[in-house]
Amino acid sequence: MQVQAELDRLDIGSALRSRAFWQRVLSHRSLPLSRTLGVAALTVAGLFFVTALVAYLTDAIVHPGFVLNWYDLNVYEDAGLITRKLPSYLYIWQLSSNVKFTYTPFAAIVFAGGSYLSWESLRWLMTMASVAAIPATAWLTLGAMGRRGASRFSATLIVGALGLWTEPVTKALFLGQIEPLLLLLCVWDLTREDSRRWKGVGIGLAAGIKLVPMLFIPYYLVAGKYRQAIVATATFAVTFGIGFAVLPGPSTSYWLSGYFVKPGRTGGVDALVNQSLLGMLARHAGSGPAATPLWLPIAIVVALLGIGGGAMLARAGMEAQGWVLVGVTGVLVSPISWDHHWVWVIPLLAMLAGLAMNAGPLARWGWLALGAGVFLLYGAWPWMYSGPNAFIPQRGLIGWFIQAPSKVPLDTLHGWQLLTWNIYVIAGLAVFLVMLVASALAWRRRPDLPAPKGSGSGSRSSPIDALLARADAVLRAADPR
Repeated sequence: MQVQAELDRLDIGSALRSRAFWQRVLSHRSLPLSRTLGVAALTVAGLFFVTALVAYLTDAIVHPGFVLNWYDLNVYEDAGLITRKLPSYLYIWQLSSNVKFTYTPFAAIVFAGGSYLSWESLRWLMTMASVAAIPATAWLTLGAMGRRGASRFSATLIVGALGLWTEPVTKALFLGQIEPLLLLLCVWDLTREDSRRWKGVGIGLAAGIKLVPMLFIPYYLVAGKYRQAIVATATFAVTFGIGFAVLPGPSTSYWLSGYFVKPGRTGGVDALVNQSLLGMLARHAGSGPAATPLWLPIAIVVALLGIGGGAMLARAGMEAQGWVLVGVTGVLVSPISWDHHWVWVIPLLAMLAGLAMNAGPLARWGWLALGAGVFLLYGAWPWMYSGPNAFIPQRGLIGWFIQAPSKVPLDTLHGWQLLTWNIYVIAGLAVFLVMLVASALAWRRRPDLPAPKGSGSGSRSSPIDALLARADAVLRAADPR
């Protein structure tokens, strides 16, 4: 119709000689093709996600108790009941040997609310919410990468399908862990516009439930998001105050006795599934106490580098890359990082997908290859591919040569065995180092950007700005190009 209108309005001869006319014709004809390709991509992505979800649900039905067990959710529910009925026993009670409640008093209050639900309702509500958190996290991350429209939706479904079958996610779902929901809360806060008055509340709430997200508060500060850092700190302080107001005795035990800084309270520090820097060092030193003197300075340096690198990426206009780096840093430096704590692989995969979508043909294949490598390392690979226990997701590639309950002396590990025993830590360190180098390059090549919105810094430079400027001068002096 658009072409016919042009023919009716113009002289046919002059129209055929008009370059603008042919550009309109070609663009008119290419639109249906582009739209068709977009619909096809979205359809394929949707089918891929549905297939992954159906396969997971089928696995759960065929293997009851092996794919979904809700063991940790049972701890949450019992802790909630104790909070309501007998709060003085909150940090004394044990579900079984060495299985205690280890979250904050504020978290206990949150779980007390969940304990009003029936067990059947609670476990399926937690499972459905956690499954939904996976594509939701990918959607927010891709939005932060600048993706919009149907392409963002397609990439979300693909990352969601792959993420569902990563070992950290299947383990979190198996246990009924709160990790996927805390991840979504953090990513939601990090991806909000800086102009949002209450940005920082999500990080403060997440830190009030579990302390590791506190690492994002200094990240906000060094990235120049001063108001957001203040809001996050104030929110955490409110959760701290609520805990003391509602549970004064347990709060005193948790905060003032040093309970919250004792990593052994959650289980064996040297356990195979503790994929943190301390866990890796403890396995080689023989115990957590033996490894702590070496781990502590390393963890401090890694944390400072991760926060600094994330802030430089954010200041260079790559905010999503910045907070993904800080998220990976948090899992590395936390004393206890169980395998299901590595759900930060979801925004990492989404980040790589976003980079691939914005890249040229050759670079795109490079980003996709990196994404495939991440999925390979963190995939939920089963122990068995035949028989009645086939395709049950277990430890993935973590110590995959070990069949539970087998015990392997640590001093006998060598070569690939040593690698698989610490595979999440080593892969996380590789991601950390690559992104750290990328942050230095991005900082040097950054455009002259205005001060971050909502920082409240005005025209005056802060000590952090001066420190970053000196770091920039050192980098340029080392390589004057």
